[in-house]
Amino acid sequence: MHQGRPTRPGRPARPPVLGELLDPATYRAAGYVLLSVPVGGLIAALLTASVLGGLLTLPVLIGALFLVVALWLVGALGDLQRILAGLLGVRFVRPAPPLSTGGLLGWLGVTLADPATYRTLLFHVIQLPLGLVCWVVLATLLAVVVLGLGAPLWLMNSATPLVWNEWTLRPGPVAVAGLVVIGAGALQVTAGVLNLMGRMWTRLSAALLALDAGEAARREVIALRRAAGRVALGDDLHATLRDLTTQAREASTAEVVALVAPDGTLRAADLGFAASAELLSGPLTRPPAPGEASLTALSGGEALAALPVTLPASAGGDGGTLRALYAPGTRPGADELAFLLSIADHAGTALHAAQLIERAGARAGELERARLARELHDSVAQALYGITLGAKTARATLDRDPNRTRQSLEYTIRLAEGGVSEMKALLFSLRPDALEEGGLVAALTQHAHALEARHGLTVHAELSVEPDLSPDAQAAAYRVAQEALHNTVKHARAQHVWLSVTQDDQHVTLNVRDDGRGFDVSAQGRGTLGQRSMRERAAGAGGQLAVLSTAGEGTQVTLTLPRAALLPSPEVGA
Repeated sequence: MHQGRPTRPGRPARPPVLGELLDPATYRAAGYVLLSVPVGGLIAALLTASVLGGLLTLPVLIGALFLVVALWLVGALGDLQRILAGLLGVRFVRPAPPLSTGGLLGWLGVTLADPATYRTLLFHVIQLPLGLVCWVVLATLLAVVVLGLGAPLWLMNSATPLVWNEWTLRPGPVAVAGLVVIGAGALQVTAGVLNLMGRMWTRLSAALLALDAGEAARREVIALRRAAGRVALGDDLHATLRDLTTQAREASTAEVVALVAPDGTLRAADLGFAASAELLSGPLTRPPAPGEASLTALSGGEALAALPVTLPASAGGDGGTLRALYAPGTRPGADELAFLLSIADHAGTALHAAQLIERAGARAGELERARLARELHDSVAQALYGITLGAKTARATLDRDPNRTRQSLEYTIRLAEGGVSEMKALLFSLRPDALEEGGLVAALTQHAHALEARHGLTVHAELSVEPDLSPDAQAAAYRVAQEALHNTVKHARAQHVWLSVTQDDQHVTLNVRDDGRGFDVSAQGRGTLGQRSMRERAAGAGGQLAVLSTAGEGTQVTLTLPRAALLPSPEVGA
């Protein structure tokens, strides 16, 4: 395992003498030690009372209930101990929801067979006496601190000399100064002892209160499954990376998990109960090797695990690192590092997918611009050229042939109207939200006018009523009609097209029919790319598509969609 030495921006260097006194971990340890005796006494009293009550009343059967309660208290009070250990920065993997165990007897069997039950009971047993020892040591040290630092108050103002056997002591300024120095030294020693006690309780809590390895493995499997689903379905890269850090922290014992870019900046972080993620940012002097993890002990007692975020060779570049910060006294095991490495691989997959989507979007933009250039050249540019010729002809014949001038002007007007319709259709294709502004009927009407102006088809449209469709279904219906009409122009060689939208109590039906040459549907198998696209759009909107055609007798495309009023409304908070 490679060891790295990360830089630690954002944390000022501690003074060498007052380091223990200025360390927040000292005061967290003090809080835990102060609470250990009353909490340990309460737990000892509850467990002793329930066990003794069960043993004394066992002959009258109610004692069995007391013993069951005592067994339940071991686990319940263990959860209280885990919460209390949070003062030390110790995190435990949250237990998964319990499975059905076959009633009370099944629960008893599972609980008695679980090694965590006995480890938790051992922690309950040793907490009170060990807490009392810590109290005695701290009380002794604090007494020395108070006597030493308070010497100027109680010794200098004393008129009575100190007598011990044959010795009579009248303290002077030098003796008082010495006692003050002893008190200050005892204060520093007290801070160091508190830090030492905090690490002792941290290791003891991590060893005895940790859940079994099977529970941790289940949590890791659930986290990996959720992470894989988030990567597969997420379209927001930042939200995906943020969710990955959340899954990693909740299924591990790390205090903070962050994804860091190659330049050391944070991409996403889950802080848990920590104040900030500054310790995780910044460059690593020795980055972890590919496929491995580096674990470094920091000066404050924390541990920093760094794992590489690997990108495919085709993607190029560096994906950065996933970094996990552990509280003083806790270290990740090999299984947990392997789990975090899997999360880092998921992050690499998400970054690569975002790169592919960006490239695909750029490529799609290029293809769309090329398509629009062709459309403009074949339609609007030709119409403008025809308008120019018609206007020049009208100007040339204005004086000598008024009838021809009139014909040229009428021709020019038709071309202008066709160009306007064509331009509206192109603008609509550039702005899909026009469906929301004008509705499906207006969109299909514009497209029909453009089709007549450009290709000379006669479109018989029955579009009187705006159908009751959701926005997604409207978009699907428009795109299906657009593809069907495009196929009519490109393949059918038709003269007439019938376009209609109708609805009944349950469904909305879009029908596109032409009098073209048709084709053999069975000979095409699953259909052309255009047909597959239409079927996918129909299925995505919850509808069905039917294509009927016979050679020499035209083609009919029918799309059936459910009305919006019949769709189930989403549940609140879903």
